[in-house]
Amino acid sequence: MFEFPKYSIASVKNDVLSGLTVALALVPEAIAFAFVAGVEPLVGLYAAFMVGLITAVFGGRPGMISGATGAMAVVMVSLVADNGVQYLFAAVVLAGLLQVLAGIFKLGKFIRIVPHPVMMGFVNGLAIVIFLAQLGQFKFTDSNGNLAWLQDTQLFIMLGLVALTMAIIHFLPKLTKAVPSSLVAIVTVTLIVYYMGLDTRTVVDFVRSMTGDDNATIFCSLRHSVLQVCHLPRNTLCHLTTH
Repeated sequence: MFEFPKYSIASVKNDVLSGLTVALALVPEAIAFAFVAGVEPLVGLYAAFMVGLITAVFGGRPGMISGATGAMAVVMVSLVADNGVQYLFAAVVLAGLLQVLAGIFKLGKFIRIVPHPVMMGFVNGLAIVIFLAQLGQFKFTDSNGNLAWLQDTQLFIMLGLVALTMAIIHFLPKLTKAVPSSLVAIVTVTLIVYYMGLDTRTVVDFVRSMTGDDNATIFCSLRHSVLQVCHLPRNTLCHLTTH
């Protein structure tokens, strides 16, 4: 039988603050990783709320990331580019099945064999990829339809907001841990942009850029037979499963 956990007032407060942080941070994160993976932003939004809903219903484990991750997005780039977005749904489902099997047979303990420098190299490489993917936010489309770097006031505003966000996330925990620093950074920067009327790119700008392609639906049409879909690149599935 299922038992409801007993919460204290402190636990409820922490859960509410954590939920607000995830809710505010997950939308732009899902859209950003969708661009990294080369799929429509709507695909990232669907995936984000479905994973979050399933995790909330069935529960998770402390320290486990249940949402969009850069590692998955980076691996999916070649898969989507070579075979199309219809392969992405099948790849994620099969990777999930492999993870279930790995959990049943307790294969997670073998991750301890991987040397620490290898793990650090993987994480640092992932950080570089995500950093390069975010450089697109510092560009705009000029009158000729070409991408150009932000200049003058727009560039300084963007750099200032980024620096302020990083400063809040880094220094606030040293002052107080009553509220998540990420939540404070998101709310603070959002209020500054809104009340000062700053001309910055927002999530709405990305939503307006959606093409509305039929492939963006979560239950996209698989244009190949089941056997063909199952013959996905082995290396891609291995990377998806081991993350």
